[in-house]
Amino acid sequence: MRFIFLITTLLCLCGVARAEFEQIQIPTDNKPLQAVLYRPPGEGPFPVIVALAGCEGLRKESGTIRATWDEWGQRLSAAGFGVLFPDSEASRSQSPQCRDKLPHRDKGAKVSPDRERVADVRAARDWLQQQAFARKDRIALLGWDSGAIAVLWAVRPNVEPDDDRPDFRSAAVFYPGCQRLNDTAWSARVPTLILIGALDDLTPAKTCEQMVAGARGRSAGAVIVKYRGARHAFDRDLLRVRHKSGKSVPWKEPGRAARNANAEARADALKRIPEWFAR
Repeated sequence: MRFIFLITTLLCLCGVARAEFEQIQIPTDNKPLQAVLYRPPGEGPFPVIVALAGCEGLRKESGTIRATWDEWGQRLSAAGFGVLFPDSEASRSQSPQCRDKLPHRDKGAKVSPDRERVADVRAARDWLQQQAFARKDRIALLGWDSGAIAVLWAVRPNVEPDDDRPDFRSAAVFYPGCQRLNDTAWSARVPTLILIGALDDLTPAKTCEQMVAGARGRSAGAVIVKYRGARHAFDRDLLRVRHKSGKSVPWKEPGRAARNANAEARADALKRIPEWFAR
């Protein structure tokens, strides 16, 4: 069965031309912000997506880009978008920020979604709008779990840039934790898409639905898509699903809620995300 999933994944990726990413240093008031940039072929200018990885960080301990983020970088650049991944943790000499019981991870987050990562979003926008390859009026935001939370903080009306340059065009997020944002009466100044699993027991869909409903009438437009049968990290590669007796079952890390790749939800997300940013 694992062999079948491997062949399926390779077939799905065979039409995607491999893009070589670039290592970027973005100037800030403190240390430079490290980032990874994927670009489509040609000189541009291209629409660009600032993508914020989840709490596990952009890179493995070996320093290589995690497969999930590399796949999204490859797919989106093949669709005509530049993709810039700020490396918030490495830039601050921090380890992964997941709050779980794994011994090699920090117990508490030191790179917060609502402060440090929002600052990185601003720095990425400022840098991109000085680059000839980037469409200054077509810079968007994309994030996963803790990166998704950072995106939702970054699109609130009270953090709108105070310059005369174009704002972010839109945003999309995967399975954010919405409780604190809901408690603070969240709304968005740019169109925002939220994708979440109906069975997510780490970042429950119900709270995000309440957040979006509460923002109705005072927001630029927030859309939530809830995938039936999907759990946290549903967009991950199908090889990440463990199998027992030929059946797909959710897997858990110690101290973590269940995760499960979901073929139907993943396929819809892979199609929906580039369509959302192309609007």
